[in-house]
Amino acid sequence: MAPPLVAAIDLNSYAQPSQGLNPQALSYVGNVFVSVTDESVDQALAHLQQSVGRYSNSLGVASVSSIDDVLSLLDAGAAKVFVTRQQLDALLALNIDQDRIVLCLPGNTREEIIDAIAGTSVDIYTHQVQDVDLVEAWLKDYGTDRPNVFVSYATPRLEDTLRLAKLAAIPIISAEALTVDAQKEPALISVAKIVMANATSDRSDGLFTTLVTDERGVALGLVYSSEESVAESLRTGRGVYQSRKRGLWYKGESSGDVQELVSLSLDCDSDCLQFVVRQKGRGFCHLATPTCFGDYHGLSKLQKTLQSRKESAPEGSYTARLFNDSQLLRAKILEEATELCDATTKEHIAFEAADLFYFALTKCVAAGVSLEDVERNLDAKSIKVKRRRGDAKPAFAAQAAAANSTSNGASNGATNGVSKETLKEAASIPKSKDDPAGLKNGRIAMRRYITAQETPETIAAALQRPSQKSTQQIIGICLPIIEAVKTRGDAALLEYTHKFEKATSLTSPVLRAPFPPELMQLAPETASAIDISFENIRKFHAAQKEDKPLRVETMPGVVCSRFARPIERVGLYVPGGTAVLPSTALMLGVPAMVAGCKKIVLATPPRSNGKVTPEVVYAAHKVGAEMIVLAGGAQAVAAMAYGTESVIKVDKILGPGNQFVTAAKMHVSNDTNAGVSIDMPAGPSEVLVIADATSNPAFVASDLLSQAEHGVDSQVILIAVGLNEAQLAAIEDELDRQANALPRVDIVRGAIAHSLTLAVNTIEEAMVLSNQYAPEHLILQVADAEKVAELVENAGSVFIGEWTPESVGDYSAGVNHSLPTYGYAKQYSGVNLASYVKHITSSQLTKEGLRNVGPAVMELARVEELEAHRRAVSLRLGVA
Repeated sequence: MAPPLVAAIDLNSYAQPSQGLNPQALSYVGNVFVSVTDESVDQALAHLQQSVGRYSNSLGVASVSSIDDVLSLLDAGAAKVFVTRQQLDALLALNIDQDRIVLCLPGNTREEIIDAIAGTSVDIYTHQVQDVDLVEAWLKDYGTDRPNVFVSYATPRLEDTLRLAKLAAIPIISAEALTVDAQKEPALISVAKIVMANATSDRSDGLFTTLVTDERGVALGLVYSSEESVAESLRTGRGVYQSRKRGLWYKGESSGDVQELVSLSLDCDSDCLQFVVRQKGRGFCHLATPTCFGDYHGLSKLQKTLQSRKESAPEGSYTARLFNDSQLLRAKILEEATELCDATTKEHIAFEAADLFYFALTKCVAAGVSLEDVERNLDAKSIKVKRRRGDAKPAFAAQAAAANSTSNGASNGATNGVSKETLKEAASIPKSKDDPAGLKNGRIAMRRYITAQETPETIAAALQRPSQKSTQQIIGICLPIIEAVKTRGDAALLEYTHKFEKATSLTSPVLRAPFPPELMQLAPETASAIDISFENIRKFHAAQKEDKPLRVETMPGVVCSRFARPIERVGLYVPGGTAVLPSTALMLGVPAMVAGCKKIVLATPPRSNGKVTPEVVYAAHKVGAEMIVLAGGAQAVAAMAYGTESVIKVDKILGPGNQFVTAAKMHVSNDTNAGVSIDMPAGPSEVLVIADATSNPAFVASDLLSQAEHGVDSQVILIAVGLNEAQLAAIEDELDRQANALPRVDIVRGAIAHSLTLAVNTIEEAMVLSNQYAPEHLILQVADAEKVAELVENAGSVFIGEWTPESVGDYSAGVNHSLPTYGYAKQYSGVNLASYVKHITSSQLTKEGLRNVGPAVMELARVEELEAHRRAVSLRLGVA
C-alpha cells in the first residue's frame, strides 16, 4: 500500500533539526527519503542500521556510481531505491524485486515522462516540480491504473501537495518543511492534513473508523477519529481519538492506561485509519483487559506474562530461576531445540516448538528484547538481497547428519518445474561416458582412507551418506499430488499414471483379485524361484509368531497380559518403473499373509502398456493380495492412505522407495486425518563389507558391486582389517574388472564416486566404525565371522561368512530385505512379522488384587490431584 507522505531528510542535520519533524515524529509518518552520493554511502548504511524497523527508508541513489553499493543499501534495509534508467536496467538484470525500485524521471514535460516510463512497470519519481498544473494534467490523463508516482516540489506548498495527493501522487517533502504542530509552526505544512487528504467517511458525523493495534498487529479495539484528533495525536505522540459524545479523547488520561503513538496510516480504501501504539498500564479496554476482544493469546500473552514475572517473579519460582541462571536457560534452549528437531508428528512438533518458544522468549525478555524487536529483525532480513548459503556450522552439521539424515522414495508425479527424470522410479540416471565419476587414473576405484593417518572428524565426514534433495523441495513436489488424490480420488490417480507412466490406455487404477492367469504367465524356472523364495520367507516369518499371550501375575490377584492382533488393512509399496521387483512383493506380502492381515493392498507403477510385470502379479497372487493399485510415487501412497473410489484405505503402509515415496509416507503418517502408520524412513541402498586377510578379493568386490548397481545415490563401504598394500590392490583390481563387465557400469560409477575404503588395524576398530555408520546391509568376510557378529550393535541385516552374499537376503534365504537405510538402523528394525501386528495389553484383578494394589493407586492419584481416579478405587474397596 502506497504511503500518504514521505519526509525527506538530510543525513547531516535530521538528528537535531532546527524546525520541522524530529526523529520521533518521523516514525509517525513512517516513510523517509534520503539522498545518497558516493561520499555518503557509509553514512547511509549507518542510518539504515539505526532506523530499520522504526520507519521505511527510500534512498535516492541516482548519484551513486557503483551498483554494488546500491545492492548493499538494499541489503541493509532500504525499502526502495530511486534510480536512473541505467541503474534500473542493471538492477532488473539482477532480479531485484521491481517493488523496491523507483525510476527517477529525467524531466517534467509530458513527453519526457511518457518516454521515460515506456516499457517499465516500476514506480516513478518526478522531482523538483515547478509546474504543478502540468503534473496534475498528466496524472489525470494517466488515470489510476498506473505505478505509484512520487512527487517533490521546487517550492512545497500545502495546497499544491493536496491537489496532487488527491490524485494518489505520493508527496516527498523535506522534514524541515513539515510539522505535527500546526499551531506552533503555522508556516510549515501540516502532516495531519496530508495524511487525511484522501480519507473518506460514510458516517453522517464525518468521523473515521479507526482500528487500534499494537506493534505486532494485534487488534486492541475500534474507535473513531477526526482530522482534529489525528493532528492532536501527532502533536502529542499519544493515542488521541474522537469521542462521539465528549469530543477529543486522550486515551488513558484518567485511568493512566495511556498509549504511545508508533505510527498511523490509512487502509487501502482510505476509509479506515490504523493507529499502531504501545499500550501502557492495564490494557486498552475499559474492563482492564489488553484488548476489547479479551486477553492476549499465544506469544503476546506469553510475553506479557514473562515481563510481569521479570518484575515480580516469586522467589524460588521456575521463571525466576531461568532469569537468574543463564546456564540453566542455555541448557533448556539447547534441550528443547534438539527435541524439536527429533519430533516427527504434527502434535509432537507443535508441543516441542511451544516449549522452545517459551525458553527463547524468556531469554529475550531477560535481555529487554521484545517480540516486536524480534519481528522487526525478521522483517529486515526478509528484504535482504545478498543471500548467504546458510549452511550449518560444521559441529552442528555433523550432529544433524548423524541423527537426522533422512532419505526418501520415488514419486512418479510432480510439479514445480522438476524434471520427469528426477521423479522416475527407475534405479537412477546413469553417468555419461564422458563423466569422470567413480574413476581414478582411468580405473573404477573408491577413495581410500587409512584411519590411523586421519582425524576422527575426517573419517566421520567421509562416512556421510550422499546428499539428498532438500526436504522442502521434496515435500513441495509431493503435497499437491497428495492433495489431488485425497480430494479427487480415482480421477487424479489415473491422471498421474497417464502422465508419468505413459499408461494412457488404463481406465481403472486397480487390478482386482482373482488376477487373470494370462497376467501371470512365467517361465517355469522363474515360477520355481519365486515359489522357493516364498516358502523360505514364510518359514522364517512364521517362526516369529508368538505361541501364546504373555501372562504375568505382578502381585497376588493382579494379572497383566499382552496379546497380538494383526493390523487389519496393509498397503505394500513395490517400486517399479524399469525395475522388476517380485522379491519386494514377497518380502512385504508374505509376512502380511502370515500375520493374518485381512486386507492386503499392493501398489506398483504399471508399464506403459498399463500392465504390471507378471512376476509381481504372481507374487501378489501367492500372498493373497486383494488388489494391485496401478500407480507409483506419492499418488500411490496417498491413494492407500486416504482411500479412493476404487482403492481400499489401509491402516499401515510398508515398502521401500526413493525420496518422494518416503516423503509422501512420512507426510501421511503425520496427518491425523489419514490415520495411517508406516514401517520406517528409507533411502538409497547401501552395504558395508568388513574384510580381513582371509577374505576372497573377488567375493568382496562382488558384494560391493551388488549394491552399487542399485543406483548412483547408493553407497558402498569397505572396511579392510589389517590388509597390506598388495591385498588392498587385489580387491581394487577385482572391483575395476568386475564393474567394467556389468551392464549397469555407468550407474555403478555414480555410486562408487561417493563410496570409500577404510583401512583399519583391528576388528574392534572396524566394528566401532560399522556401528557408527549403521549400514542397511553388513557383510562379515572375516575369520570367525559368527563371533564377530556378536559385536554388531547397529545394522539392518547381517551376512555372516564368505559364503553368504547379500544377494541371498535380497531374494531367497528367508530374511526380509526391506531394511532401514541412511543410518536409521540405529532406531528401526527391518520389516518382520511384528511390523504387521499390534500388541494389546489387558489387566484382570480379583478383590484380593485390588486390596493389594489399591493403596498405591490411590496415593499416586492423590499426588497427581486426580480425585476421580482415586475414588474409582476407594469406592470399590469400600464395598469389597
